[in-house]
Amino acid sequence: MALDPSPIAASMLKAAKDSLASDWPKARAYADGEFKRLAQALADIGTLVAEGTVNEQQARALVQIHKNTTQTVMLTIEGLGIIAVENAINAALGAVATAVNKAVGLTVL
Repeated sequence: MALDPSPIAASMLKAAKDSLASDWPKARAYADGEFKRLAQALADIGTLVAEGTVNEQQARALVQIHKNTTQTVMLTIEGLGIIAVENAINAALGAVATAVNKAVGLTVL
């Protein structure tokens, strides 16, 4: 099953917003684009798995690379600490883990 990145991004943004709370206004401009890119990456990884191009270990590695990229971008926001960013990303991925894993057919999140 193909993943639609739009609802994935929306769910991740809501979870990140809730996690960042009062820091959300600082992060919003960056978060919107980053979580859309992360959602598209998850959809692309799902396609690669479905095509048999990557296995579960490779898919997990790709997810980690994209998660690290999102973390790096979010850490450029003045006033956001690594724990806040890590919590926001984990909340975002947690919000979509069941849907993504089911669509991919593997546990990648």
